[in-house]
Amino acid sequence: MVVYGKQEPELFHDSRLMLNATYGMVNTIFLLTSGYFMAISVSELKNENKEKFKKYLVLTMLFGILFLGLKSIEYYEKIEAGVLIGFNTFFTFYWMLTLFHVIHVIVGLVILSSVYLGIRKKDSDTKLEDVEASAAFWHMCDLIWILLFPILYLFF
Repeated sequence: MVVYGKQEPELFHDSRLMLNATYGMVNTIFLLTSGYFMAISVSELKNENKEKFKKYLVLTMLFGILFLGLKSIEYYEKIEAGVLIGFNTFFTFYWMLTLFHVIHVIVGLVILSSVYLGIRKKDSDTKLEDVEASAAFWHMCDLIWILLFPILYLFF
């Protein structure tokens, strides 16, 4: 993306200005907050407090869902404006990168939901290692967004 941005700096700059940086910043806050609650939930499970673990895991998922909701609004606005994947080079990257990320967030929410449902069982076989692995995946989603946000919304 950087190479193409250097080849077409005006196009990338003008295209970036078509994005709503406020949406991007709020979504960053949503994911960082979600990651914070994920870290607390793992800590609570290590302290053998399943009720607090479940509470913080639900908050983790809630903020992930808020991310998807705002991203859906952003996508809707782009589609309505005719700014689709083939609109120009910048938006080809925008759609591919953000959709790839959204898919990972959805997969992460499915994983976290299965962990939540598993831990709710009376004789749960959910292990701390399972929870830590799901947390690592969720934090990877945070990390990807922390890289995507400035590249897409701020730099060009």
